[in-house]
Amino acid sequence: MSGIIRVSPEEAQTLVAEGYVYVDVRTELEFEQGHAPGALNVPVMLQGPTGMVPNPDFPDVMQAAFGRGEPLLLGCRSGVRSMKAAQQLVGLGYTNLRELRTGWEGTRDAFGRLEPGWGKKGLPVELGAPAGQSYQDVKQRTPR
Repeated sequence: MSGIIRVSPEEAQTLVAEGYVYVDVRTELEFEQGHAPGALNVPVMLQGPTGMVPNPDFPDVMQAAFGRGEPLLLGCRSGVRSMKAAQQLVGLGYTNLRELRTGWEGTRDAFGRLEPGWGKKGLPVELGAPAGQSYQDVKQRTPR
């Protein structure tokens, strides 16, 4: 999809070092169990009684917290949710997006081989929900 560039974990790490904001779109529990250092949590899906359901507040929280031209890197568990989030944001006019194609755990290629994600590559990991990074904190954020 236009406007979405998919990157590897190593490329993602470089982008974060260059100033991209890592937005982890996994659930709050997944985020707390391990995420890229400095990542902010805005779940695109929530755990409902019968499984995952879209987070109806995702577009509003993102628009309130991040400017449309702000450099954002989106990541999830395997690249599926982050791509859905990226597509939503492109539809809202966001122009500087990158998406971590492997997510946190990894994804499988066309031959079924695992391409490890950020967490499986041995890249730096942060646990919990540090002040300023939780979903509740991001809801209070205003664009830079």
